[in-house]
Amino acid sequence: MEKFYLERYLAEKAALEPQTPGFEELCNRVEAEFQREWEEEHSDADKILTVQKRAIIGYRKEVTYFKNKITTLIRKYKAETTPYPAWYVSLADAVYHEKWGMAGMAEWFGEKHLESSSAKIIGDRVYFLENGTMTLKPQQISLARREQMTRAFLLLTPDERLDREFHEIYLLDGTRVTIFRGVLTKPSQDVIIFRRYIIPNYSFEEQALRGTIPAESVGLFKDMVRIGYNVAFCGPVRSAKTTFLSTWQSYEDSTLEGVMVETDPEIPLHRLMPEAPVVQLIADQDKLKNISKNLLRSDADYFVLAEARDGIALDTALRMARKGSRRMKITFHTKDPMSFADDMAVEIVRMMGGELRDTAQRVASSFDYIFHFIQLKMKNQKRLRGIYEMSFMHESREIRMTEICRYRYGDDKWEWNYHIGQDKRETGLEEDQEAFESFERGLRRIAGVTETTLAASHAD
Repeated sequence: MEKFYLERYLAEKAALEPQTPGFEELCNRVEAEFQREWEEEHSDADKILTVQKRAIIGYRKEVTYFKNKITTLIRKYKAETTPYPAWYVSLADAVYHEKWGMAGMAEWFGEKHLESSSAKIIGDRVYFLENGTMTLKPQQISLARREQMTRAFLLLTPDERLDREFHEIYLLDGTRVTIFRGVLTKPSQDVIIFRRYIIPNYSFEEQALRGTIPAESVGLFKDMVRIGYNVAFCGPVRSAKTTFLSTWQSYEDSTLEGVMVETDPEIPLHRLMPEAPVVQLIADQDKLKNISKNLLRSDADYFVLAEARDGIALDTALRMARKGSRRMKITFHTKDPMSFADDMAVEIVRMMGGELRDTAQRVASSFDYIFHFIQLKMKNQKRLRGIYEMSFMHESREIRMTEICRYRYGDDKWEWNYHIGQDKRETGLEEDQEAFESFERGLRRIAGVTETTLAASHAD
């Protein structure tokens, strides 16, 4: 009787059974199958590129087309148990993104990272902004795959030349993609930056719960919106300026006509205020210069400048405010809010000409309150650093800045100063007497000023 060797039998049996391919092999087999089908169908290259382009920017039909075919091929190869990288949600998703989609960046576009506002690819390394920190992820993206992604992105902007070293592109969901390559970067250290604006529909109450603003200020800010003071929100990048502007704007009277100008499509007012007649424009520098006269002639009740990046935008905002517009809202990058009028004037004079001191005085007489925001060491924590009342004293020709709120780092609290300038008082009484009286009572209360101390200060 012939001897039976179990190990030999199992080896021979395994050799006859189809082997589960590894992940890389599976990706290559699927890609080859797609290519073969396209060639057999005599599909032209433009059609293939169009399908890929529409898929990578998120068109559901094309993405579904890819993933359904990939799922079918996975079953055909009996590869359902093939291990795949943990940053993908399924095997079909993994194969799709490895070959045609967003590669290791796909995770950032998933539900887990919807609150992350930025991500970067530096060389083959991938970083996501998580809990306020730019975090290195385990996935890597090869140079060849990065170049493929860049070519796909550039299909969105046919006028962009592939050989340029800098590109800025917007994906379908509004994500801004900035690309640095060529002589602008070190060898194999090209950079792709993804930035999306997370503008949740916050209320002042929610902002207070997050610690961004003091809880006692909620009623005060609502009164200020009703009065229609001209306000500026300043601070460094990622300090919650735009989020707070959106929150402030969401309390605006939805029957009033507004115009909002942005340099980037950051704030979706049509979703935050779906019933409000607000015109939303995307323009900067030359475009804004060309339309500024039309804006000045418009019959809008208020003007919002969501990102004041240059002198043309600031000059437009100043002109709107100078012609008597109330409810002006802008964001502006400045390190020192006390020098807001001078900093804004410098930018205007640099691009538009004029006399610096005179321009600064016009700024001071056009805006009422400056809100300064900061980002704490834990970058996901934002704080209102201070509020300043700004006035131009016509008799003395002096720009006066009065601090009415200050953040205390030590105990994470705010201290208040009861002060309302005569010009702010007059504006409040003219615009909405009831709201102004509520605003005054609220500021007096949170500053700890009683009727007795108030009477004593008046007597002095």
